[in-house]
Amino acid sequence: MRAYAIGDIHGHLGKLELAHALIAEDRARCGDTEAPIVHVGDLVDRGPDSRGVIQYLLDGQVRGENWVVLKGNHDRMAALFLRDYPMADDQLLLDSSWFHPAVGGIETLESYGIDFPEFARTYQIHAKAMEAVPPVHRRYLDDLPAMYRMGDLCFVHAGIRPGVPLEEQTEDDLLWIRKEFHIDPTDHGPLIVHGHTPVDEVTHYGNRLNLDTGAAYGDALSAVVIEGREAWLLTHEGRKLVKRDYSAA
Repeated sequence: MRAYAIGDIHGHLGKLELAHALIAEDRARCGDTEAPIVHVGDLVDRGPDSRGVIQYLLDGQVRGENWVVLKGNHDRMAALFLRDYPMADDQLLLDSSWFHPAVGGIETLESYGIDFPEFARTYQIHAKAMEAVPPVHRRYLDDLPAMYRMGDLCFVHAGIRPGVPLEEQTEDDLLWIRKEFHIDPTDHGPLIVHGHTPVDEVTHYGNRLNLDTGAAYGDALSAVVIEGREAWLLTHEGRKLVKRDYSAA
């Protein structure tokens, strides 16, 4: 059983296209045109072209590509703001918002041509967003699933809460959890494939595989192929085995 997966995109359409090109090269080498490509969320924020990323993924799914696109915490923040009555994610820190410079909502709306005049108020930006962001994009973000299971693999954005059955996981944990998941060395059943927390390189911890290599901060957007519970980073020179590092948690 084979699956491809791509880490956190964060509005970098060019990097996403490169990741898909690497997957196409691997497909050609192994002759597999059926394995799904799973995107582990955070399509938007921080990067320059969130609109283009959403349209690219939506177009691919409409034409029948076997692509799975999961919801990340940044996608949920965007979707909540883009509802008829704007909402804030209650997992954000008290002194933060989707428009905090470190979060990236401003860059997402700028990709739709929205400007942010000095002293703009939330209701003014929301009104502009409801005009500029196509309804299909708003629905797309809102309707993204939070988990995808395939054989001995479980794909989520952030991780899972240890000790809780997969079918009882909350969306808050699937999109936001960090420390409790990262420090737990136990076998979760399936291999948990996730992003959310940047690492220097794709890292296999035995019970989980982290794909977020910091595209949001100018680093690479990584694509991997997974066979069984083993993973290989895709490069233009071919596959590079992701060795298991049980001490890295």
